[in-house]
Amino acid sequence: MAGVNSCAGAMESGDPAVPMTEADAESMALELLHESLAELQHDEEYDPSVVHVFVVMGASGDLAKKKIYPTLWWLYRDGLLPKKTYFVGYARSQLTVEEVIMKRAFPYLKVQENQKQQLKAFVKMNSYVAGSYTDSEDFHRLDKLINTKEKNGRANRLFYLALPPTVYKDVTQNIKSNCMPTGSILDPHDKDHCWIRVIVEKPFGHDLESSNDLSRHVASLFNEEQIYRIDHYLGKEMVQNLLVLRFANRMFSSIWNRDNIAAVIITFKEPFGTQGRGGYFDSFGIIRDVVQNHLLQILTLTAMEKPVSVRAEDIRDEKVKVLKCIEPMKLEDVILGQYVGDPEGEGDSKDGYLDDPTVPADSKTATYCLAPLYIKNERWEGVPFILRVGKALNERKTEVRVQFRPVPGNIFKPEQIERNELVIRVQPNESVYTKMMTKSPGMSVDAELTELDLSYNTRYAHVKMPDAYERLILDVFVGSQIHFVRSDELAEAWRIFTPVLHEIDDKKPTPIPYKYGSRGPKEADKKMFDLNFMYTGNYKWPHNL
Repeated sequence: MAGVNSCAGAMESGDPAVPMTEADAESMALELLHESLAELQHDEEYDPSVVHVFVVMGASGDLAKKKIYPTLWWLYRDGLLPKKTYFVGYARSQLTVEEVIMKRAFPYLKVQENQKQQLKAFVKMNSYVAGSYTDSEDFHRLDKLINTKEKNGRANRLFYLALPPTVYKDVTQNIKSNCMPTGSILDPHDKDHCWIRVIVEKPFGHDLESSNDLSRHVASLFNEEQIYRIDHYLGKEMVQNLLVLRFANRMFSSIWNRDNIAAVIITFKEPFGTQGRGGYFDSFGIIRDVVQNHLLQILTLTAMEKPVSVRAEDIRDEKVKVLKCIEPMKLEDVILGQYVGDPEGEGDSKDGYLDDPTVPADSKTATYCLAPLYIKNERWEGVPFILRVGKALNERKTEVRVQFRPVPGNIFKPEQIERNELVIRVQPNESVYTKMMTKSPGMSVDAELTELDLSYNTRYAHVKMPDAYERLILDVFVGSQIHFVRSDELAEAWRIFTPVLHEIDDKKPTPIPYKYGSRGPKEADKKMFDLNFMYTGNYKWPHNL
C-alpha cells in the first residue's frame, strides 16, 4: 500500500519558510492515508461497507496487550479501518473485554483526554471468548460469536496468531474446521465473496525441518494469499525506505556493486540484557531471535536486484533470488559472545546473563553474534555482508552501513583520508547520511571527514510516522503482502542458518565474555578488520550526541 508506506516523504510544507504546525502535519498525514484507502475501495478485495472481524488469538498475552490492541486502537482512532470492523479476543484465561483492554492494554494505548469517548466506542466494538486452543467446540463457540457480527451472512475474517508456535498446528486446524467465512471464498466473482487472512507471528519454526513442517501444515489449510507471516522489522520506516533509496536514485545504481563497495554491515544493538526473558531467550539464542529473521530481511532489501514492479510478488521474487545465492553460514566464521556483569556499572549493568534467575547457571547461549554472509552472484561476489547483533551493548541502534572502497591514487595525506560510507539508520533517530571527505575550513588544503544527512526528526519534525505494526496490520486489511514473508523465502533463510545452529546446539561452544555496556567482544573488531571493514573510532556523528 504505497500511499500509506511513503506518506512521510510527501508531507512537507509548500513554503519552507513557513513550517507546518504539528496539528496541520498530523491532519495532512491522516488525509493522505484516507486518500490511499479511498483509491483501494473500488477493489473487490477491499470494500469498506463489508463487515470485517479481527480475531486476536492469545488476547491475554504480552504481545496482545503491548502491540496488537494498541495498534488496533490507533487505527480505529484515526479512522483507517473499515467502519464496520469488530474485534474479538480469544484466549484460555477467563477474562472480560474490560479486563483485556482497560486494565491490561490501557497503559500502552496512549489515550488523550479528548479521546475518552472514542475509546468507549472502540471498547464496544470488542468481544472476548475464553477457550482452549485444541477443543473444536470452543472454536465453534467463537464462530457463533463472529456470525452475530456478520451482515447478510458474510464477513471478512482476520485471525492474528499471537501465540507460541507449539499451538500453531492445533489453532490453524481449528480455524479451518470451525471458523471459515460462510460466504464463498473459492470464487472471487461470487457476489457473496468474502475472505479469510491468517497472520502468523515469528518464530516460524526453530530450524529448516520444523519450519518446513509448519509451512506444509499451514499450506494444507490455506493458500499463500491467505497467509501473512509477520516480521515487524519489515514495517519500519527506514527498512521500507531501502526500496526507494536503492531504485529511485540514479546516483546509487552504478556504484552498488563489488567494484565500489568493500563491505556492508547490518547492525542490531540493544543496551539492555534479557530483562527476565532469559527462559525464552535461552531456548532460542541470538541467531534465531534476531539474525535469521530481522537482519536477513534487511540484507535482502539491501542486496536484491531491481524488481520489475513494486507488486508484492515481484519484490519477494527478487528477495528469494538473493537468498538462493548465499551459502550456509559456517561456525568458524562466527564470533559468539555472552555478556557478563560490570561491577562498576549502574543499575542492572552489574548483572551478567548468567545472573538472570530465568537462565540456567551453566548456559552457553550466545547474546552476541558477528558473522559474514557472502552472496555469490555477479553484483556481490567477494563482498562480506556482516551481520552484527548483541544485547547489553553500549547503545541502542539498528542500521545498515555501506562502506566503499578507498579512493585509488590518493593525492592527499593518507592519514587524513577515510572511506566513504552510506548509513541508513533504522532506529532510533531515523536517518540517512553519508560520510564523505571535504576540505577543512581555513587556509590549508587539508581534508576532513564530515557528513551529509537526512535526519527525520529535523526534516520531518512534525510528521507522525506510523508504528511498524500499524503499517503491517493495515496492509493485511487491504491485502498487500509486500512486507510479509513468503514460504519459499522462509525456507531459504532457514537453509542458510540451520547447519550452524545445529552445530552450535551439538558442540555448545563457549561464547566469549564481554562486559555489559561495552561494544562487544574485542575479537569481533579484529574479525571486521579481517573482513575489510575499516573502523577508526575517531568520528562521531553529531546526531548521536
